[in-house]
Amino acid sequence: MNFDGHQNVKVSILGKEYSVVCGSEQRDALQKAAGHLNDRMQQIQKSGKVIGVERCAIMAALNLTYELLELKEKTAHSSQVTSQLQALTQKLEAAVQEQKRLL
Repeated sequence: MNFDGHQNVKVSILGKEYSVVCGSEQRDALQKAAGHLNDRMQQIQKSGKVIGVERCAIMAALNLTYELLELKEKTAHSSQVTSQLQALTQKLEAAVQEQKRLL
């Protein structure tokens, strides 16, 4: 069904089918995310350390959230380093220009 640019997309996680409404342009990303979640939950189930679908889903959510936060932290750190390098480059360029002016 399509309404206002949205559509029902069926995804399968641990053998259960779910219907999710999303924008047409988000369909592929949603299916990819569902596939990734399904893979993670299957890995957790196969480990035998977690019993029950609900606990499995919570462990998958915790693992994925941890990875997301770790990635955000690395990205923020990378942006900070880039800004510091740009500032140093500007100072060096100014110093070189000053040296040239004095010569």
